[in-house]
Amino acid sequence: MIRATLDKQPHEVASMFDDVAANYDLTNDVLSLGQDRRWRKEVAKAVDARPAQKVLDLAAGTGTSSLPFTDTGAYVVPCDFSLGMLREGKKRHPWLPLTAGDATRLPFADGVFDAVTISFGLRNVQDTDQALRELYRVTKPGGRVVICEFSHATWAPFRTVYEEYLMRALPPIARAVSSNPDAYVYLAESIRSWPDQRALARRLQDAGWTNVAWRNLSGGIVALHRGTKPL
Repeated sequence: MIRATLDKQPHEVASMFDDVAANYDLTNDVLSLGQDRRWRKEVAKAVDARPAQKVLDLAAGTGTSSLPFTDTGAYVVPCDFSLGMLREGKKRHPWLPLTAGDATRLPFADGVFDAVTISFGLRNVQDTDQALRELYRVTKPGGRVVICEFSHATWAPFRTVYEEYLMRALPPIARAVSSNPDAYVYLAESIRSWPDQRALARRLQDAGWTNVAWRNLSGGIVALHRGTKPL
């Protein structure tokens, strides 16, 4: 199992997600105590997809995260580099245009999408800054980015309790509900080693995004970052 503090080799991370694809959505629901549903609703509000707009949902996994965008009448492209996740998604949502793609080398032309979004996947990319630049490249001028990612609790006592949960309680729960519990040890480590809210905002700005801001969810254990591509 790869460690979160080491370079993330794409084939290793993809293989890890292939192994957990079948029960991935259920496991996330259990481990987040149902909070993941609320987080995804907040993402949908922030993206604010409109009829006929094109939306890229990166790290879409089985495509569950893409469904709120299709409900608005937007054309959504769920993209992921785990073929196992995409196969599972095709079984469940055969009408979705599920697409295989690497976040650092997206298979799309420049300026295609009105909005791009990635939820709980950016920290698993080998080169975060390159992924942010790629998202920028495929977005139309005036378009928007929305990133939902685990972050750092803002209240120190809660942060201590939360990190204890990640490293002590999460692995045994994952063993009970996941087909590959070791993957969730990696995921817990990746959350702890991920940049805080302000640091991620700076990286978005460095990639060219403007009007960058974030909003904390669930006490800061998740942060919703937004930005705009200049006209």
